[in-house]
Amino acid sequence: MITKKGVILTRTLFLYVSLLLICLPIYASESGGPELQTRYKHYYAHYYLNADGSHVETHDWATTILQERAVEGSKRASVTYSTSIQKAEVLHAYTLKADGRRIEVPKSNYQVEVNSGKDKDAPVFSDYTTLTVVFPDVAVGDSVAFAYKLTQTEAIFPGIFSVMGTFSRLYAYDDVKISIDAPSSLWVQYEARDMAEKRSERDGRVLLEWTFQNKLPIKSKRRDWSVYDVEREPGYAFSTFKSYADIAEAYGLRARPKAAVTERIQKLADEIVKDRKAPREQARALYDWVATNITYAGNCIGVGAVVPHDISFILDNRMGDCKDHATLLQALLAAKGIESTQALINAGNAYRLPKIPVVSTVNHVINYLPGLNMFVDSTSSTTPFGMLPFSSVGKPVLLVDGFREGMKTPIPPVNTNRQHMKSVIRIGPDGAARGEIDVTLNGIFAVGTRTRLRDMPKDQEDELVKNVLSGMGLIGSGQFIKDDPKELLDSYHYKVNFDVNELVLLPGPAAFAIHPLFSSDAPIQSFLSAVTEPEETVDTACTNGTSVEEYIYHFPKNMKVLATPKNMNISNEFLSYQATYRLKGNTLRVKRVLDDKVPGNICSPAVASAYKKLASQVSKNVKAQVVYK
Repeated sequence: MITKKGVILTRTLFLYVSLLLICLPIYASESGGPELQTRYKHYYAHYYLNADGSHVETHDWATTILQERAVEGSKRASVTYSTSIQKAEVLHAYTLKADGRRIEVPKSNYQVEVNSGKDKDAPVFSDYTTLTVVFPDVAVGDSVAFAYKLTQTEAIFPGIFSVMGTFSRLYAYDDVKISIDAPSSLWVQYEARDMAEKRSERDGRVLLEWTFQNKLPIKSKRRDWSVYDVEREPGYAFSTFKSYADIAEAYGLRARPKAAVTERIQKLADEIVKDRKAPREQARALYDWVATNITYAGNCIGVGAVVPHDISFILDNRMGDCKDHATLLQALLAAKGIESTQALINAGNAYRLPKIPVVSTVNHVINYLPGLNMFVDSTSSTTPFGMLPFSSVGKPVLLVDGFREGMKTPIPPVNTNRQHMKSVIRIGPDGAARGEIDVTLNGIFAVGTRTRLRDMPKDQEDELVKNVLSGMGLIGSGQFIKDDPKELLDSYHYKVNFDVNELVLLPGPAAFAIHPLFSSDAPIQSFLSAVTEPEETVDTACTNGTSVEEYIYHFPKNMKVLATPKNMNISNEFLSYQATYRLKGNTLRVKRVLDDKVPGNICSPAVASAYKKLASQVSKNVKAQVVYK
């Protein structure tokens, strides 16, 4: 079970509190409750909506610093906004000392960072401005207070508004109030979880108010946030979208025209494809070109957050964000008669879409090729055609064309990820050794190795064997022989020839453990890391794989093997391990096969517990030693 750990990536629209909370860890206290670094005295947010989807929002919060280690992180507060469609104004900012004195933030403590173009030209990829205040004289026991107003002059999607927020039970909130003031004529849907709700109507407008307190936070030992469900936390969601299909269509209305087949696109597609005839091979060539020739750069200029650049801009600059990659690839595919559509997905740690459709839950764009029944993500310059980056695997997906309710990106079948390492080791009478290591990789193991080797400088490659051996406490040298790593393929092969001055101690008696003598993406030991990790009570992101390690040891005549590890054959529903140790004369042949068969890419606590139990037994066998004299 190879885990993919992460942090909370709750994406909300302009909810500064979420970002701040992530940065302030909680520690357990001796009394059994959480040892808080800060607590929110209050957090208020108010949204005033217009019929066209534009709005004004205000945020007002104050936190009290409880621990010395929280002082530094509490000295600053920021608001970031898109200059072309938003205006920001700080309403107040001050330090409230423990003795009641209020110290206003002086204008000299304001910092403005602006992304802009040269002279009067527009910026290329971001018009975001960040306004930061630095609170004066902050100490333990003080509070810092910050309030600002953000005016959205143009809706991200015309006539549409959506927002959501969460409030973790791990943190202290003395007073939370969220309110939304909207025209009665707007169709809306909303929900609040563990928050008191009040609704009123007056003068053609609806006012929603949600309040919340969490004065006694819970203590949690959770360390893995790779799977996160916002609906398990107190919070709220509000949307004028009727469905996720509406989100896909709202995006598609402005994205589809950008993917038109122009004369330039047709010429480029023909040049890339050349004489390839099969649709799959044509699609692969086009995907490879976009993935390796268009660098990633965000499109954060006003509505550019949800509208792709013109294709001429993408090609002229050879850069673009996920929307730009998907739009360019869609146009190139269309030029060769290959149907495709863009698809919206969450690239963070959300594996389930909330009930209320909020646009911030889908923050990434990929492509779907219905004729090949295949998803591709050309923003990843390292992922081969036919594969997806792990962050996009097994996720709900919204097709812009041909929307299908409940559709998810596929999960690679078991045995897709494999590593086979074969080592032949000849030990001399003085304990020195010479040998060869042959490694074959498939799936994510091949992708990971290709990625690391693709840009490795020649001088590092020449010293690679020496440095790896040195990291193991061995003095030696050798030659690294690799296949070309540049192609985007899901397989890879390399070999190592090595010489080590002293691999075993001769004369004995002594012992040595059997382990790889060179680094690789998937040694058996890496699958056993779960043994030392704490028990989790939540789902975690994970993937499976198979690792085979073969060793052939040729011992000198002056070395007699007294004992070898015992054979093992053990398995459960999720993991199997077989190990054989065969000594014949002065040759020891070892074969270890670990087959990780965890289903899907989310491991429940029950799966993790069963895996860990078996892995602990496997770990003992892997650590067992060969005894000799």
